[in-house]
Amino acid sequence: MNQLHTPKASRNQETGRLSFMAPVSPPRSGEAARGGLSRRNARRVKQSAPAFISSPCTFPTVLALKKIAFTVTSAALLSTFVVSPASAVDKDASANRPKPPAGMSRVGGELLGRTGTQVKLGVGAPVLPKDLTGRSWIVADAENGEVLAAHNPHWRLPPASTLKMLFADTVMPGLQPKTQTYTVQEKDLADLGEGSSLVGVKEHLSYTVHDLWLGVFLRSGNDAVHVLSSMYGGIPKTVADMQAHAEELQALDTKVVSPDGYDAPDQVSSAYDLTLFARSGLQKADFREYCSTAEADFPGAKKKNGKRETFKIQNTNRLLTGADGVDPYKGIAGVKNGYTTHAGNTFTGVAERNGKVLLVTVMNPSSKEPHAVYKEAAGLLDWGFAASGKVTPVGELVPPRSASTGTGTGKGPAAAREEDKGKNGPSHNTEAVAAEGDGGGGGGGGVGIALGIAGGVLALLAGGVFLVNRRWPLPDLVRRLPRR
Repeated sequence: MNQLHTPKASRNQETGRLSFMAPVSPPRSGEAARGGLSRRNARRVKQSAPAFISSPCTFPTVLALKKIAFTVTSAALLSTFVVSPASAVDKDASANRPKPPAGMSRVGGELLGRTGTQVKLGVGAPVLPKDLTGRSWIVADAENGEVLAAHNPHWRLPPASTLKMLFADTVMPGLQPKTQTYTVQEKDLADLGEGSSLVGVKEHLSYTVHDLWLGVFLRSGNDAVHVLSSMYGGIPKTVADMQAHAEELQALDTKVVSPDGYDAPDQVSSAYDLTLFARSGLQKADFREYCSTAEADFPGAKKKNGKRETFKIQNTNRLLTGADGVDPYKGIAGVKNGYTTHAGNTFTGVAERNGKVLLVTVMNPSSKEPHAVYKEAAGLLDWGFAASGKVTPVGELVPPRSASTGTGTGKGPAAAREEDKGKNGPSHNTEAVAAEGDGGGGGGGGVGIALGIAGGVLALLAGGVFLVNRRWPLPDLVRRLPRR
């Protein structure tokens, strides 16, 4: 069964799995973040053996040698099962976790196709936050596209509602003006998945495009997505145009099956692709407005006097609202969170501090800590702001294939696919450094600092054809979100 968030708390996205629902990933245990002995326990093992060996011996030489051999063996066993029992258990748990494929895409750079953590720390750069448990994550500069660090960024995983970023980026230009109204028909809501997240759209009532986008971004409403898809030309057309737009953005890890991100066979994306969707969507003023809105009024039922009731809806992005005990992140301005049974928790966020704009995506953390996806994303943002200018980029966020930038690869999907054929990235990291430890804090900045990402509007032409020879990104659309 697939579960996304609904207005009911028991099914609300990221408020916790239902009691009968098994976790997506086996739980982590102990301090060994990647399996095996942690560094601290490894030191304990090395220190424990000499303590036994050097104890006084009054037996004859032969017996002493036997005792030494027995003691060494005992020390080794004690080191494994007494000194660090959690490490032994974690090895078994780690063996059962899904592993990223060895031959991931290299779009954006060779290092991004390798498994494991990729980062090149310079002088004075802080180490990455410890206890990062996401299967895949990425931290990138939203404006120049430099990837500061990444972990399995091209691993194709279920995206959950973060796929709605691609939906909005694809469909939004075709549904203008946003003041136009639409009366919902029963067929528009006929194919919603069981347990879908809902904002509360009702048949036979009318809504503006603006209302429906608020329902998509704040409540991740699949009902709003399906109604907007009907207005756009139907689900098949929407899915086809989303797939075409993903390829235009060079998001080649993505296969679109449903427009709302609801679990579907073969529907996948990646941390890299989700970050491309966010970066592209943030070029649009309406996209920036909706993804940064914390709460709004949504139309309800009609009263007897014919007037419409309204009810409050709040954004489920807890780094934006500070709900459920999650600290709001300074400078956060969107973008989208998600949860389904198969995807686990997913999140893409954008934040600005001291003139620097960063994007972060985290997919499916295995930590049992409440709201781990937000805490890991916040930690990576803190690290990114502190590390900016002190690390060598490990890759780039590529521009759309039709864009003219003067920088970057600008390779189209066909060329990128051809380049990927038969090129499996190595399973170890020889050029970059995988670092763990306490992350450095970022600079200051007001909550909800207005921002826009430098870029031009991606205009859809009839039939899903895209403008060509565009500059990417345009230089003058920076930080345009209204202050909250």
